Amino acid sequence: MQLIQTIRKRRSGFTLVELLVVIVVLAVLAAIVLPKFMDSSQRSKEASLKTDLKLVRNAVGAFQADIGKYPNGLVDLTETDKSKVKDSTGSTVNVSDWHGPYLESLPKDPISGADFNYVAATGKVTSSATGKALDGETNYSDF
Repeated sequence: MQLIQTIRKRRSGFTLVELLVVIVVLAVLAAIVLPKFMDSSQRSKEASLKTDLKLVRNAVGAFQADIGKYPNGLVDLTETDKSKVKDSTGSTVNVSDWHGPYLESLPKDPISGADFNYVAATGKVTSSATGKALDGETNYSDF
């Protein structure tokens, strides 16, 4: 009886080899899974950038459709006082043509944290971020 109790006491824990095997298996699983989540923050910023650019470009298009000219600045898309809104030539717009505000607030570029780049003459809105996207080929300014 004493021998059986002694054998049970020895087998009550894990051996060092068993613990090392478990640690190695967990490390391999972590090495497989972690890279998939490492750039998730950057991917979400890029998705947000594409969405925000589409939103602002649609607002510029709506302004241009109503007035016949592009806004003087992106701030004109959020203006609530019709008398302050200017077109791309710097002239105050005809109040009867303006149906704004076209945006509730002007989003910032999620990558750079700055305002979007805007060219009033062409109505082109681009990202103010420099560098390339996660695909390694597309510039943020080409989104």
